[in-house]
Amino acid sequence: MARLILEIDAQLYRLLKSSAETNHLSLEEECCRRLGGGERRSRYLLALLAELRAEDEQRRANSR
Repeated sequence: MARLILEIDAQLYRLLKSSAETNHLSLEEECCRRLGGGERRSRYLLALLAELRAEDEQRRANSR
């Protein structure tokens, strides 16, 4: 299993954690819910997802 380490703004982390607790979800589940089109989409998480996808695509292109 690949391991992913994220550096995020402390305020964003607190907001995500609070939202997760309010929704009785884990932090991971809350992030997935937002990325999946839940009530509010986080522009930060969408940008992060786009960056991770671009890095993955570049890694695949370099390995060919």
